Amino acid sequence: MSVFETLEDFAAVLPPFTAIAGLDLGTVTIGVAVSDSLLSIATPLETIKRKKFGLDVDKLDAIIAKRALGGIVLGLPRNMDGSEGPRAQSTRAFARNLSARCPLPITFWDERLSTVAAERALLEADTSRKRRAEVIDHVAAGFILQGALDRLRNLRNT
Repeated sequence: MSVFETLEDFAAVLPPFTAIAGLDLGTVTIGVAVSDSLLSIATPLETIKRKKFGLDVDKLDAIIAKRALGGIVLGLPRNMDGSEGPRAQSTRAFARNLSARCPLPITFWDERLSTVAAERALLEADTSRKRRAEVIDHVAAGFILQGALDRLRNLRNT
C-alpha cells in the first residue's frame, strides 16, 4: 500500500472490521499496541528491542499476521511548536521503508506528550521504576493508537 499523510485518507482504505496497530518508534525499542476490530479500544501489546530494520520488520510482520491487522499508525514525534525535527524525519523514513515491505496502509499520529501521559498513568498505577522502564514504550503506543482511534470514531460520526 502506501503511507498516508492524513487520517482521513488512511481511514478510506482501511478494510472494515479489521484491527490496526499503533507504534511508538524509538531508537532502541518499538512500542506496539493493537486495537480491537471495531477500532474503539487500544491495548498495549509489547515492546520490540530494535536490532536491524529487517529483523524489526520481521517481528512486526509476525504480529500483523497473528492478529490479522489492517493498518499501522506510527507516532510522529513533533516538536512542541508543531515543527518536525530529526526524530520526525527518522520516523518518516522508517514509514517509507516499512511501506516497501509491508502491504498495509500506514499513517502518522502526533505523539507529543504520549510518553509523558504513559509515564503519568504508570505512576498513578504505582508501577515500580523497573516495570515502568519495561512497559513505557508499548503503553505510549497505546496512547498514540487511542488518539487515532478516537479521531477515526469522530470521522465516522460526521
